[in-house]
Amino acid sequence: MAVTAVSPQDSQGSAAPGPADPLYPADRIEAARRAAAAAGLDALLISPGADLRYLAGYQALPLERLTCLVVPAAADPLLVVPVLEKPAAEASPAGALGLEIVGWEETDDPYALVAGRLPPAARRVAVDNHMWAEKLLAFKAALPHAEQSLAGDVLRELRVRKSAAEIEALRRAASAIDRVHRRIGEWLRPGRTEREVARDVADAIVQAGHVTCDFVIIASGPNGASPHHEVCDRVIRSGDPVVVDIGGTTEDGYCSDSTRTYAVGEPGPDFRELYEVLQRAQQAQTEAVRPGLASQELDAVGRRIIEEAGYGEHFIHRTGHGIGLETHEEPYIVAGSDRRLEPGMAFSIEPGIYLPGRFGARIEDIAVCTEDGGERLNLTARELVVLPG
Repeated sequence: MAVTAVSPQDSQGSAAPGPADPLYPADRIEAARRAAAAAGLDALLISPGADLRYLAGYQALPLERLTCLVVPAAADPLLVVPVLEKPAAEASPAGALGLEIVGWEETDDPYALVAGRLPPAARRVAVDNHMWAEKLLAFKAALPHAEQSLAGDVLRELRVRKSAAEIEALRRAASAIDRVHRRIGEWLRPGRTEREVARDVADAIVQAGHVTCDFVIIASGPNGASPHHEVCDRVIRSGDPVVVDIGGTTEDGYCSDSTRTYAVGEPGPDFRELYEVLQRAQQAQTEAVRPGLASQELDAVGRRIIEEAGYGEHFIHRTGHGIGLETHEEPYIVAGSDRRLEPGMAFSIEPGIYLPGRFGARIEDIAVCTEDGGERLNLTARELVVLPG
């Protein structure tokens, strides 16, 4: 029941797709099957999203029509798609996996189709964490005797440790977003609004090597005290600190996310003092990464520095989040988490200090835990960049 790469000719003698994409190897679905069986599940039902792309390499459109990767614990997997989407599924990396791809017609009941391919005694199925409610309820009706749980409880343990190919994809994404940060001085200057700067930055994110711009935060002056500030029409002024948090998704499907804080003209000494503390904290956390370190311990490394400088109450969020096919995924670097870092884990290190009504600052790099330490993927300078004011 293992999924393997297809042979040069399919059973009808037509040319089969090419070799499997190294980012989406053929053994992932088999690993998911084994994990499901070990968890006492009868099947995984995976709808469009990061889990489907991780397992099969298929970036399916999230439509009202059902697309579902079915991974039974004791039978062969299959990918169920609307018949009009079947060519796209076959052309994706999923087509090189030897995976059965079943197209359903407009008058078919795809939920009954899936139920019919599961063992009659199936009693425990796990559904994708982001499955639409209407699809979840349709599966409950089609499988009335099956208990449903979250597939993420199984799949996150597969996804949390990145392969060498995934780390290289994250490295490319980090390099692309670094190229944008190096150009910020082209757009960030007094007299322009946050919204105007954000439009230019969004265009540059795509130009730099992303297929989508996922977010742009341009938080100037007092707006920098809001970590998730939405850009507005505030005019940037000379002397403003400006938090710039940006990210996108590359053609590989892997995400970038990096924050730098700039000053437009010379900032006041109180901001420079705050920034120096933040830089020391972020650098210390980056240098502390190593296998076996608990996530909460990494969070504490920077938090202690910020607290000792008197800014503890103004560091109001976790140190970081995992990153991969999603911008936010496991592991989370946060107080209370005893998950220990392992080689291949990729995550942000982004402490921040926010003074309401005045200004804020954040420095964010993506780091990867290696066999004997850590690697910082974002390589732009962490020193405060003062732009012409």
